Amino acid sequence: MIRRLLRVVLALVALGFLGYGLASNWDATRDAVAGISPWAVAGAFGAVLAGQFCMLLAWRQVLAGLGSPLPVRVAGRIMFVGQLGKYIPGAVWAYAAMMELGRDHGSPPRRTFACISLALVINLGVGLAIAAATLASQEAVRQAWYLLLLVPVIIVCLHPKVLTWGLNLALRVARRDTLDSVLPGRTVLVAVAWTTLGWLVYGLHTLLLAGRWDLYVIATGAYAFAWATGLLTFVVPAGVGVREGALVLVLQPIIGTGAALAVAVVSRLAFTLADATAAGLAFLLGRQASRSVEVYADQNGAGSTALTPDRNLSGSPEA
Repeated sequence: MIRRLLRVVLALVALGFLGYGLASNWDATRDAVAGISPWAVAGAFGAVLAGQFCMLLAWRQVLAGLGSPLPVRVAGRIMFVGQLGKYIPGAVWAYAAMMELGRDHGSPPRRTFACISLALVINLGVGLAIAAATLASQEAVRQAWYLLLLVPVIIVCLHPKVLTWGLNLALRVARRDTLDSVLPGRTVLVAVAWTTLGWLVYGLHTLLLAGRWDLYVIATGAYAFAWATGLLTFVVPAGVGVREGALVLVLQPIIGTGAALAVAVVSRLAFTLADATAAGLAFLLGRQASRSVEVYADQNGAGSTALTPDRNLSGSPEA
């Protein structure tokens, strides 16, 4: 009862911060939207949702590789509802919410914790790699060359054995039980592929808001660079302000200050609304009767990736 009440309180606090972020930027958002076609805004919103779905499939693949295969709608409920915690200052709330939701569906906290951490590492690595490949000629990125040094480090860390060692170290620090199996290399590759596709789709939303069809490559890299910068500034909830500043910094020399600011503001609006929409849909679609939750109860073992009724012979989750 207390645990459920705590989750409700955290959800309300997250929604409060989300609403505050919208209200505090309302004037700028209204002016920016007025200068962009409604069809472009709607298309950008759709592209963000599609990109988020790709990221969900990557997240689900990792969780299945760790031993907790879940249907897409259940994984979506854990990820999308739980990640609303990122709007609360501090880095722990989204973790706590997703771990608690994962527990409700039979995924041990250590697996959910490991999955969240790995998904962030993959997102950051792919995002920085895309930024480096597409924005090498941009002054803003050259000035932030030290961020790109993380790319080879992340590539090494994605080796299954190195990855398992790093995850277990993080779990020990968090005082959680460690994993006793190595994440399959195929799982990592599939997750990287879905993540890459997600970033390419995210690039469409920046392109639509900028209104320049010849800027797809730069638009994709610009948002990847901005997101990575916001993520690394972890003391700011959801990278508010930092992400927008980085996006303007990259786009300003190409499309002008006013247009770059409009893209940054409406992009934040599109992602905020997409987060709320995805969480709402996932909450409704991911609800299960208690008997369905029991199907995943046997996943509370010591982290084994042994086959369950929901896994095929390759160890991948069934659709």
